[in-house]
Parts: sequence; C-alpha cells; structure tokens
Amino acid sequence: MTSSKQYTVDRTASNMCGVTLMNNQNGYVVAEVMRGKPGVTVAEYPSMIRVDGRNRIVFGWDEISEAIGFEFGQPDFEEIMSTHYGRMVHLDDETILFANPEDAAEYIDFDLEPVE
Repeated sequence: MTSSKQYTVDRTASNMCGVTLMNNQNGYVVAEVMRGKPGVTVAEYPSMIRVDGRNRIVFGWDEISEAIGFEFGQPDFEEIMSTHYGRMVHLDDETILFANPEDAAEYIDFDLEPVE
C-alpha cells in the first residue's frame, strides 16, 4: 500500500540557537546561570541539558566563574558542550551564539554582499 500524504516544509528561519550540555555538576551550574535570561529556555534531561535562545545567547565567563567557584572559560565550556546550533563566536570573556549568521558578520568576516 502506498501513502499519498503530502508533507509541507516550513523554511522560515527559526531565529533560535542553542547548546546541549552534559548533565553533570558543571553543566548544571552553567544552565542555572542561563536560566531566566530573556529569550533563553533551559530543559533538563537525564543525560543532557538543552539551553536554547531566541536570536542570540551570551555565555559570560565572569558570571559563570562566580557561580561555579573557579575560573571558567572556553575550554571548560567546550568540555561540557556536546553540540550546538547557530553561529558560535568565541571571545576572550564570553562565547556568543547567533541564530542568524548575518548577526555575527562583524565577528566572523562574513561577506554580506547582495546576490543578484
């Protein structure tokens, strides 16, 4: 028997970005720091924690370091992050995730020339 179902695809940009963190002590603290920030949602699962945000998410190392009790930075973040979606930009004091590459253009030398 063949199916005659028609599927539609919505190609509208979601304007979302996010990371999947390990559900361990450090991942939990990072998620708690991010919980409640405007446009950010946190969802906990048995082995992972999802941190999703609208347009952009900023993981500030000073704020996370204060909460976690030691100097936390990019290598620590990458150790607990299993995956991400969105354009990721690492700076000295923070990591920023952008939903749209155009928003990250100034950081990544993104060519914004019009296409005809």
